[in-house]
Amino acid sequence: MAKNQMPADIPVFLCTGFLEAGKTKFIQGTLEDKRFNSGEKTLVLLCEEGEEELEISAMPYKNIYIRTIDSPEEITPDNMDALLRECGAERVLVEYNGMWQMTDFFNNIPDNWVVSQEMMFVDSTTFLNYNANMRSLVVDKLNTCDLVVFNRFGSQYDKMEFHKIVRATSRRADIAYEYTDGHVEYDDIQDPLPFDINADKIILDDKDYALWYRDIMEEPQKYNNKTIQFRALVAVDPKFPKGMFAAGRHVMTCCADDITYCCVVAEWKNAAQLQSRQWVNVTGVIKVEKHKMYRGKGPVLKVQEVIMTSAPEQEVATFF
Repeated sequence: MAKNQMPADIPVFLCTGFLEAGKTKFIQGTLEDKRFNSGEKTLVLLCEEGEEELEISAMPYKNIYIRTIDSPEEITPDNMDALLRECGAERVLVEYNGMWQMTDFFNNIPDNWVVSQEMMFVDSTTFLNYNANMRSLVVDKLNTCDLVVFNRFGSQYDKMEFHKIVRATSRRADIAYEYTDGHVEYDDIQDPLPFDINADKIILDDKDYALWYRDIMEEPQKYNNKTIQFRALVAVDPKFPKGMFAAGRHVMTCCADDITYCCVVAEWKNAAQLQSRQWVNVTGVIKVEKHKMYRGKGPVLKVQEVIMTSAPEQEVATFF
């Protein structure tokens, strides 16, 4: 590699979920499939021990390098890079521990490791119990996954109940139900937004803020040039650029420990008149553009009107 040359991106395929959810079975099948495994050197990181073990002998090529990660502290850029170089691998497949936070992985892998696909595997027979008793860990996995696979699904289960749990955290994740007889059905339940995105002015009810915020952060372009009005809690900071404030709400995703101030950048000529923790009704036009507060592009509210108001009856917004 030439001096100062950045290493090529390493694709990462990430399998998450709790014990006995079907992750190992999926990885085994994937590595036995010549459409995926056509000779590429693959580093497989196993972050937990389940009842099933990978069988290397069943794989079509001897190009699989399995390494065990015993604790999240072992996930560091240097350690991960060393494992990759030791194997000469060109991609990574991870069986992640369901009890570890996703940030332990995302924040500590090498910069050139790029997650190409993240799949969450769920045992339908235990999922509702996990969701009731370890909701924060369930939300942690649902937040970033591209696909949720409900294994061991049966006709006795209500799809809508499972669907709502996923959609309370993510609108973008695809959902698949793998039944005990082996057939798979994909979720086709429609979730219309509770407000009219095509209205001349989108007027948000207080109860809809959390859904709107998640939607605009996932698909900002569909709000570009849209006029919107909502009640917001103001935040200001001396470090903000002149004429800027934050307009948002505190949002609870799963529990009281998970309350976060979720806001958009707002630009207004009279922003200097505002103070933190003021409640306002704000109206403006969304422009998706580059802003340093987003470290890239994001929704910027070009404010047309600000009216002081009182706090909503429920100050913390939720998805329920």
